[in-house]
Amino acid sequence: MHILFTAGSFRTESLNKKNAKEALRLAQELGHTGEFVDLRDYAIPVYDGDDEEKSGAPEGVKKLGEKIAAADALVVSTPEYNYSMPGGLKNVVDWLSRLKPAPLAGKPLLLLGASPGPLSAVRGMTHSKVAFDSVGMHVFPTLLGLGTAGDAFDEQGRLKDEKKTKALKELLEKFAKHVGK
Repeated sequence: MHILFTAGSFRTESLNKKNAKEALRLAQELGHTGEFVDLRDYAIPVYDGDDEEKSGAPEGVKKLGEKIAAADALVVSTPEYNYSMPGGLKNVVDWLSRLKPAPLAGKPLLLLGASPGPLSAVRGMTHSKVAFDSVGMHVFPTLLGLGTAGDAFDEQGRLKDEKKTKALKELLEKFAKHVGK
């Protein structure tokens, strides 16, 4: 199974990028192929219907859509901004929903979250689930948040806590089995 991993944060040292990359590493340990996709690399502008009507979807949106369409599943680790989904991630979903055929429709998705605080981005994941559901994605019912994530990773970007590593690996295994049905 080929899985794309990404983060809902655009920051270079994002905790969610670390979380998504650790999930990728663990999925590879389970025998899956995958890659980390940095949304920042696609230079996706703010959605504007007038711009879309005039010029169509930007190249970055098309390239990301092609990459998603070619994958078997998607894993997104999202932060929580002001008790909700990050605007940048929502903007990406809005643009991708405009492509024909729709690359997100029918695609299995696992939502993760990481937060420097103790609530582990639970509201960000919950609001993200609504947006992804609305474009026809099959969102896996189990969400996994990582609280106090600022201290969770070692210098190599691996989770320090064996229990958290085990929980993430087990969830990835359940998700992969679900997708493979």
